[in-house]
Order: sequence, then structure tokens, then C-alpha cells
Amino acid sequence: MPSSFPRTLGRLDTEGRGPRTAAITVAVLLLAMWTAWFFAARVVLYAVSDTARLEVDASPYPVEAPVSGRVVSTALTMGRAVKAGDVLVELDVRAQNLSVGEEQARIEGSGRQIARLHAEIAEQRNSRRAEQAAAEIAQQEAQARHEEAVAASEFAANAEQRTRALAENGLIGQAELIRAQSEAKQKRAAAEALRLTAERIAAEQRHRDTEYRIAIERLEGEIAALQTQRQTGSLTVERLQHEGTLRQIVAPVAGTLAEVATLAVGRVLQPGQAVATIVPAGGLRIVAGFAPAEAFGRVHQGQPARLRLDGFPPTQYGSIQAVVSSVARELRDGVVRVELALGPAPNTSVPMQHGTPGTVEVEVERISPVALVLRAVGRRMSPASPAERP
Repeated sequence: MPSSFPRTLGRLDTEGRGPRTAAITVAVLLLAMWTAWFFAARVVLYAVSDTARLEVDASPYPVEAPVSGRVVSTALTMGRAVKAGDVLVELDVRAQNLSVGEEQARIEGSGRQIARLHAEIAEQRNSRRAEQAAAEIAQQEAQARHEEAVAASEFAANAEQRTRALAENGLIGQAELIRAQSEAKQKRAAAEALRLTAERIAAEQRHRDTEYRIAIERLEGEIAALQTQRQTGSLTVERLQHEGTLRQIVAPVAGTLAEVATLAVGRVLQPGQAVATIVPAGGLRIVAGFAPAEAFGRVHQGQPARLRLDGFPPTQYGSIQAVVSSVARELRDGVVRVELALGPAPNTSVPMQHGTPGTVEVEVERISPVALVLRAVGRRMSPASPAERP
């Protein structure tokens, strides 16, 4: 049936075509922009740590009791700043002091004994020199008498020969010959006796020398034994004094007491028992623990990262920029240790101190949305591992 309002319908058709064209154009532009973004844009992927916290560059230094002992005083206060060598805990040293006194008394006594033995050796040497001088004079005198007796014996022997010659010629009687023979024999016996006396004096001198040498060696042996005792005592004193110094538990480094044990006076400490933890002064770093699948092959040195501190919302306090400085190659307690260098803090009210926990996000990759979608689809379509199969 023909329309009664042809002009009206035509105008309405013309007026409705404009908005539809504009809507289609806008839709096409939006689709083109979305397609361009979907293929050309880059999406940042992060590896997120399971645990992270701020730490000083120098590792915290644990302080342990080197020896066992009873506590007599303590200066452990949480947050106290200490210098290297400051006494933190003192243990009872009375037993060591008593032992040191005993050893020093033994050392002094042995010193007096050594002095007495040296004096005895000096006296022995002086007396021996006097004996040697007297023995030398006696030996010289005996030697002189022996030489005189030998001369007299030779003279008597010559007289005997002359008397025998006269008796054989009948010039003198036999009585004269017998008397000459007897006198020669007496002279020879006297010379022999004086020779034996000189030899006896020399033998006695040698025997006295042997006795003197044995006595000196005995005294020197006693001195050596006492000196050994003194050296042993000195070493014992040094050991006891060293043990006494060990009973003063001191701060090995300068820093702040971040953790202290509750020690009452009278409590007995065992060797190796922890009494405090000192955090040395220095710059801060981030130490984070990542799951192996998040870290290995993805986290590398130089990658940018950000730290969000627990208890400080990033919307209010922001995040702290950081850079990966090192990545461990082995697992520790099931996680990969990653160290990061800090960037500037976004807010001065953020507590930048040792031990503050947080979460670290490391920028590991930039990919397009289409690649991200394809990667997700690929993971979902990949066959399940034997462990995941029902």
C-alpha cells in the first residue's frame, strides 16, 4: 500500500543514517586502536619475591660465649650503640685468678732456687780453681823431687859401677861394693816412689775433675729442669690470663645491638651460646628470596625492581626503586637469594632500617598483549605433567 507521507519518511531515513555512520566510525577507530595496542604495546612482567627485607651491607655479627662461665654482670640493651672492644657480658674469673696466683708463686719459687743453684755452681768453680792451683803446686813439687831422686839414683849407679871395677881389681873390699850396691838400690827406690807420688797426684787431680764435672752437670740439670718449669708456668699463666680475657665477652665490631639475650646475674653460659647480634653501621641493601621458577633464567643482574614495605601502603608511601645486583646460583632453604641495590626513597617517612620486611617485584620481561594471551593459551592447552594427571 503506498505511503501517504513519502517526504516525511525520506527525511526520517536521511536523519537516522548520520548517527549510525558516526557510531560505526567510532567503533572502527576504537577497534583499530585496540588492535594496535594489542599487537604493538608492551606489558611489563614481574617476578615477585616470597620474602624480602632491608639489610645492612655488612652482615649482622652474632656474638657468642667463647667459654662456659657464670654471669657476674651484663650490659646488653636492645638498640644500644657499641664500639669494638666494649664489654657486653662479664663471666666469673675468680678460679682463673687463683690459678694464676698459684702459678706465679711457683715461678717465683723456682727463680729463687735457680739463683741458689747458680751461686752453688760459682762456689764449686771457685773451690775447684783453688784445689787445682794447690794440686798443680804439689805435682810440680813431686816432679822436682822425682827429678832430684833420679839424679841421685844415676849418681849412685855410677858409683856402684866404679866400686865394682875397683873390687874386681882387688883395690877395695867386697863390703864397699855391697854398700855401694845398697845405696844405688835405695836411690832407685826413692826415685820410683817419688814418680809414683807424682802419678798419684795427677790421678787424684783427674778424679777430682771428674767429680767436679759431674757435680756441675747435676746442678746445671737441676737449673734446666727449673727453667723448664718456669717456662711451663709462664705459658700456663698466659693461658689462664687468656681464658680470663675470654670471660669478658666484648663487641667484635662497632654497630647497634639488634638482638640481645636475657641474661640474669648468676646464669651459667655454655660455649657457643648466643648472647647478642650486632648490626654494623653501613649502607642498606635488599635481600629477597624468590621461588626457583621465578628466579632461575628470569632474574638477572641489572634488572630494575621495586620494593614495597609491609605495613606501608604504596598508594600512600609509594615504592622504593632498586636494581638487581647479584643472583645466587644455588638454593638455600628452598629459595633463590637475590640481592638488590637501593634507589632513592620516595617518602622520608618510610623507615629505612635494617630488618624492615617487604615484597620485591623485579621487572623480568616486556611483551605485547597478544604474546601474553598466546602464552597463556599455550599453557592451558599444553598436556598436563604426569604429576598433574588424575
